[in-house]
Amino acid sequence: MATRYDPFREMERLLNASVRQAPSSLAMPLDLYREGDAFIAQIDLPGVDPASIDIDVEDRTLTIRAERRSVSGEDLEWLTRERPTGTFARQIGLGLGVASDKIEATYADGVLTLTIPVAEEAKPRKIQVNHATAPQTIEHDVD
Repeated sequence: MATRYDPFREMERLLNASVRQAPSSLAMPLDLYREGDAFIAQIDLPGVDPASIDIDVEDRTLTIRAERRSVSGEDLEWLTRERPTGTFARQIGLGLGVASDKIEATYADGVLTLTIPVAEEAKPRKIQVNHATAPQTIEHDVD
């Protein structure tokens, strides 16, 4: 019986192998958007113990770390293993216009939500223009 070589199957196998060894950004997919006066980051962390989530801000860099533990046991035989395990980290650069001291984090249903408020000094504001009247010349008759 002849065995056929399928280059697309080989590419799929290599891609699947690389996804299993995915970098942290793939293990921690992120959505980031602005809503009103805050930036919202939603990070998928299914299966992560909430106690393992660690968030730090240092020098305008926000770092998120989390751990997803592997299932283990003596009688365990893996048939398919596609979910990455271990400790993951993701960094987000914060601009000068955010209030890094007022960031809030919530974790619900496997999603970590960060609310990053815009700093007061970065919010747009109107500047009132005062209208000055033209200087008046007073004429004085000298006799």
